[in-house]
Amino acid sequence: MADFFQFCKQFSPLEDTVLWELSQHTITKTYPKGTFLLHSGDTCRYLYFVNEGLIKSFSEKGDKEFIMRFFSENLLFSVFDSYINQTPSKFNLVALEETTVTLIRHETMEAFCRQHHAMETFFRKLVSIAATKMMKRISEMLEENATDRYWLFVEENNAIHQRISLGDIAKYLGITQQSLSRIRTTQ
Repeated sequence: MADFFQFCKQFSPLEDTVLWELSQHTITKTYPKGTFLLHSGDTCRYLYFVNEGLIKSFSEKGDKEFIMRFFSENLLFSVFDSYINQTPSKFNLVALEETTVTLIRHETMEAFCRQHHAMETFFRKLVSIAATKMMKRISEMLEENATDRYWLFVEENNAIHQRISLGDIAKYLGITQQSLSRIRTTQ
């Protein structure tokens, strides 16, 4: 199982007293497969750290599903526009398998950032990394063909791609499942 506090220390040197205080304000929950952690239209009130399991972030328009990202062990994430601005989310978060997460409420993170410079640095770095990854994702969708996007996805998600359905991978890539099957057979 991933360790949330070790993860935090990678971003910013947090004192043991800050980590202990933070541990008093986190919640660890396990969600069964198929459970929504967030529904579109609701405000995202948490940062999520995946201890164990797999989550997808997606939006829907009509009968189409658009997958933004997958989150697995040892990742801290949120629907940042909703979380930071405390506005309704356009995205859903759903557990693709039984998933255990550590949660940090928005109000808790705000208070910790005001009280501890190291926590503010931690949060700034987290949001910067999320923005960088989002720009990379947009660039891939605009600049790469489907075949290159698939092989890049496999390379970057080697540890989890076998845990994701082919239908979800196709939606993530923005292609049909038939196109994905053709790509996979023409290595």
